[in-house]
Amino acid sequence: MTWLITGGAGYIGAHVVRALREAGEQAVVYDDLSTGIAERVPSDVPMVVGSTLDGELLARTLAEHSVTGVVHLAAKKQVGESVDLPLHYYRENVEGLRVLLEAVTAPSASSSVSAFVFSSSAAVYGMPDVELVTEETPCVPMSPYGETKLAGEWLVRATGRATGLSTASLRYFNVAGAAAPELADVGIFNLVPMVFEKLTDNAPPRIFGDDYPTPDGTCVRDYIHVVDLAEAHVAAARALRSSPGTALTLNIGRGEGVSVREMIDRINAVTGYDRPPVTTPRRPGDPARVVASAERISVELGWKARYDVEDMITSAWSGWLRHHPGASRT
Repeated sequence: MTWLITGGAGYIGAHVVRALREAGEQAVVYDDLSTGIAERVPSDVPMVVGSTLDGELLARTLAEHSVTGVVHLAAKKQVGESVDLPLHYYRENVEGLRVLLEAVTAPSASSSVSAFVFSSSAAVYGMPDVELVTEETPCVPMSPYGETKLAGEWLVRATGRATGLSTASLRYFNVAGAAAPELADVGIFNLVPMVFEKLTDNAPPRIFGDDYPTPDGTCVRDYIHVVDLAEAHVAAARALRSSPGTALTLNIGRGEGVSVREMIDRINAVTGYDRPPVTTPRRPGDPARVVASAERISVELGWKARYDVEDMITSAWSGWLRHHPGASRT
């Protein structure tokens, strides 16, 4: 199959492109480069620069490249920013998805897309009061970002029912690590690069709130290596191809909770630093604990995470040093 990967020049997207190609699939990247980096895309992979709000360009891209499947990762994804800019998030994440699905399923479309993989998020769950979050755990998102991801799942599922499109909504937990230094996360939005930035700037890492109802008072999260995440996309893509009409909703996590304080301690240990964190006020929209049950994806796709937290930190650190060669250790 030929897969269109929206957001394929992004951190996760570039790993998905790599994994699909290693699995023998063809890839086409569609990215507006607002946060993506063109150099992440291999030179022999076609790339179209454009917005998912541009229906005409999407339709032309699908047809010109004979696309038969879509992996939709393009989205705005910062929880705090979504609280301040909800209209922007709904426009980019929900309307952009609607326009893309319209291009994919239009009766006049000359493409023949039969499978659609949607990048969702554990943010759909909000603040679940359970030890492990299953796919049946009620979804009560705490931020506009989480709301847009849940609305996206509804839209994808409804479109699949109406048109016969095979669909999978993959609920990511916290992604870290890198397959290679050049593919590392260079944005300062997620915990691991945020801690790296503080350490190499000779500043203490920050903890956003230490009064949560958790063992050490800091938020607990489930971290997943980006390579494992990309391989889960390949497994989902294969499942949709082999089972027309399929509709999957799956967690992608490891089932292991790690607190923010514990994660910072592990980062200090791997990088050789010894800078205790400082505590600042909570951020809006942060739940206390969200840890996945990964049982369903194991049963449905035969997928299981292979890498641990130390693997994530070590590979991410190699990438950080590549992109920040002057990083200080003093």
